[in-house]
This record gives sequence, C-alpha cells and structure tokens, in this order.
Amino acid sequence: MARLKHPRPRPWRGIVLACAAAYFLGPMAASVVFTVDVPNQGLTLDAYTHILDADGLTPSLLLALELSAATIAIVLLLMVPAMVALRLTAPRLRPIVETVCSLPLVIPPIALVAGISDVLRWGPEHLASTPFFQTFVAIQNPSFPVVLVLTYVVMALPFVQGALDTGLRAMDLRTLVEAARSCGADWPRALVGVVLPNLRGALLNASFLTLALVLGEYTVAQLLGFQPFAVWIVSVGGSQAQLSVAVSVLSLLLTWALLMVIAAVSGRRASSRSTTQE
Repeated sequence: MARLKHPRPRPWRGIVLACAAAYFLGPMAASVVFTVDVPNQGLTLDAYTHILDADGLTPSLLLALELSAATIAIVLLLMVPAMVALRLTAPRLRPIVETVCSLPLVIPPIALVAGISDVLRWGPEHLASTPFFQTFVAIQNPSFPVVLVLTYVVMALPFVQGALDTGLRAMDLRTLVEAARSCGADWPRALVGVVLPNLRGALLNASFLTLALVLGEYTVAQLLGFQPFAVWIVSVGGSQAQLSVAVSVLSLLLTWALLMVIAAVSGRRASSRSTTQE
C-alpha cells in the first residue's frame, strides 16, 4: 500500500520532456532573438511594431483567411454527411474511404501541382470555343483563386476525415438518429439538430487543422502563381528578413493559442457531459 501511495519518481520522464521542450522551443527562441537583436543597435522591437505597416501583409492575410473559410465550408459540407452515411449504412466501405482520404498524404504536393498545372494549360487550348473556357479563367482569378480552394479541400481530407471519425466514434450515432427519426424529424433536421451539436469538438478540430493547413501552405500557391499569406512571408524575407521571421513567430503563437483554446473548450464539454451522465 505504501508503494502504491508513494510511487517512485521516474527521472526519465523529465528528461524526455526536457528534450522535447528543447527541440520545439529552441528554434522558437532563436527566431525571437533574431527578430529583436539588431547588430550595432542592440535589442529593439522594430520588427514587430512595423508588421502592420508592411506592404502586402493585409491583402495576403485576408486572401488566406478567405481561402480558409471557403475550404472549411466545402470540406465540412462534403465530409460530414458522407461520414454519417458511411457509419450508418455502409460501415464495410470505411477502409476504402480511409484509403482514398489518405492519398493526399502519400502524393507529394509538387506532383499534385504538376497535374493541376497540366489541366489548367490543357483547358484553354482545347476548350477555347466552348463555354467552359470562362470557367478555367474564373477559377484562376487572383483576387480569389477557386483552384486553390479545390486543391486545399483535397489536401485537407485526411485531417478532416480523422477528426470526424474520432468524433463519431465517441457518440452513439445510430441511437441518436433513430430517436430523432422516431420523433418525426427528417434526415436533414436530424443531421443539423442532433448530430452536429454532438460533433462540435470534432468540427472545431477539423476546422482548426484546415485553417492551419491553408495558412501554412506554400508549394501549391507559389507554383500556381498566387500570393496568400505563406507566399508573402517567403517573398518578403529576401528584403526584410527580421520582419518575415517576426510575422512567422506571431502566426505560430496565434496557432498555438487557438489550439489551446480548442483543447480547453473540448475538455470542458467532455467534463460537462460526464457530469451530466453521472
């Protein structure tokens, strides 16, 4: 009993945590030092105070946020009904769906961009005399490139599928849907009024992962000739390195803050559910 009450300390846990902290926080600390330590000037915060005045920051950030919102809306509209239907009516197809959704993790982004570029070049050449020519022109509008949204939807499939699958496993979906149907609700109302409220945590996780993907994606946007937030950071780094690193540090801190908020909200909801069930 004494051994159970007073377990022996395990120093290897502290060593592992220290190594992990050094691995993740070391580059962050070096980046912060690089942004505030100016040669022959000492410590200064000019790199952070001039962020809002940087040319091109606001348009690129707004474009990235618009692309993120459109990507999140489309991928959730596609995956939520599909995952619900898959779990209720066709559970045997789940391995096939998981394999298809995981393909973006296997296919390199450079190969994906090469295929998209070939299609975009093929369209105007062969469809110039058809109404589809304007479609190819519209999806490449620099103010809002729809082609990037479609590409990001494909790239976000593995993360959204995993988050939704975890959320659906944590709930008795069949019982909830059958109860809603027995009360007179049709399928859309059962999905919106019963299933989605119980999937809030999974939807938040999927939305956050998609947002992080779109904000940090560089290869596809750069090779297709567009300039969202990640491409702007790299382009401005050639002339204003400290400003570029400062923006990267702030974006990373903001991402961590959002992750902590989502984790806190999910933990509170889980604890409230367990208290209600008790």
